[in-house]
Amino acid sequence: MKIEALKKRLDKNRPMTEITLKIPSDVLEDLKRVALKLGFTDYQPLIKAYIGQCLRKDLEFRRRYHNRFYCQS
Repeated sequence: MKIEALKKRLDKNRPMTEITLKIPSDVLEDLKRVALKLGFTDYQPLIKAYIGQCLRKDLEFRRRYHNRFYCQS
């Protein structure tokens, strides 16, 4: 990720959108337990961290390999 894009991602004042997410109750309980063990205040910041980590990984993969797999003529 380029420096400017990273700076924008780290900006705490970015616009936020509220969503509703349905997940199984046992998964939520696991998230709560794991969040506390990892030092998060609650499960929601942990979910955001998981999403952010996987999203960055997927975006980087697409950036590196997009031309190789998707732009062949």
